[in-house]
Amino acid sequence: MERTNAFDVAYRDGDHGVKYLSRGPLIDWGVLRFLPGQELGRHYHERVEETFYFTKGAPRMVVDDRQMRIRPGDAVRLEPREAHNIVNDTDEAIEAVFMKTPHDPADKVKC
Repeated sequence: MERTNAFDVAYRDGDHGVKYLSRGPLIDWGVLRFLPGQELGRHYHERVEETFYFTKGAPRMVVDDRQMRIRPGDAVRLEPREAHNIVNDTDEAIEAVFMKTPHDPADKVKC
């Protein structure tokens, strides 16, 4: 068993960014928060499938060359090699839960 409290873990960039709540051995998952004007950064994974579940805000998500407006309650599952970015082009913070499987921390290709 593993227990983590999200309030005890820092975001990668202080008050925003990615926050892992569990890493391995089979799955990575956590939460992310981006303030207005911030973004995840376009990348893809060679072997990892990634799913985002959006809980707050309405960012623009770009998958390969397709753009979509997200709303709370949306879930987006990405296959390996699908390039993706989350852009907070709104006036409020956005938040989401993400899950990546299999656990492969080195599998990230910036593009």
